[in-house]
Amino acid sequence: MTTTAKRALIAEDEPILSLTLQKMLEKLWPELQLCAVVENGVHAVQEALDKQPDILFLDIKMPGKTGLEVAQELAEEWPDDKAFPLIVYVTAYDEYAIEAFEHSASDYVLKPASEERLAKTVQRLQARLDDGAQRPNELDRVLEQLRHLVPGQALSVGTNTGNQATPERLRIIRAAVGNQIRMIPVDEVLYFEATDKYINVVTKEHSSLIRSSLRELLPQLDSSIFWQIHRSTVVNTLHIQIANKDETGKISLKLKGSEDKLQVSRVYAHLFRQM
Repeated sequence: MTTTAKRALIAEDEPILSLTLQKMLEKLWPELQLCAVVENGVHAVQEALDKQPDILFLDIKMPGKTGLEVAQELAEEWPDDKAFPLIVYVTAYDEYAIEAFEHSASDYVLKPASEERLAKTVQRLQARLDDGAQRPNELDRVLEQLRHLVPGQALSVGTNTGNQATPERLRIIRAAVGNQIRMIPVDEVLYFEATDKYINVVTKEHSSLIRSSLRELLPQLDSSIFWQIHRSTVVNTLHIQIANKDETGKISLKLKGSEDKLQVSRVYAHLFRQM
């Protein structure tokens, strides 16, 4: 009986470390095929969706998108009928960050990778790939990991943030419209939608662009009201009329006074479980 060789993608922006990881994998797992080696997070997403490998080795800190952002985007975009890949995070983080990875039951390899540590990771990967019954549950496992690892208030709505200083809450948004400045009360915002370098601020009356990112905006919003529902969307929950779940389990939101329908990604679907 022949088995199909497993395929892996490596995303690592440091060429020497990438080559070292490749050589170690060739030695420890000769049957593993490298279907792509990329140097940034944008290409990692593109190649992963195109090649659909069994395993992803994702550098946590790389240009374009971080390893966590790559994992989040893939979790949102991965085809429903395809098994989600196993993910190994490659990190140079300190002890605090490593505790977070262990808490989320993530597989991780410290930089520079040691052959002994990588051998243990390879054994775990092989065992999980051999257990076909576990593959359909891999996406759920990754989603749960991301809820621990992805920075963002909406992943932990209602949790205590400890002694962290709370930034001053945003009350008014100033958006340039031609030669004028539009003053938008935050309470009137239906949702924020991130574009390339801007955020689209949507109210019942109009849409306005501000030059910012969700990473900068989120700490200034009340996380009990403004929930991130997609990597590019934050919704004002006070304006949600209903959350609809279709036959495939995907959730969309209908807002009061708006024809827009907002899609909730898999990463944030847990926010709309019945209370």
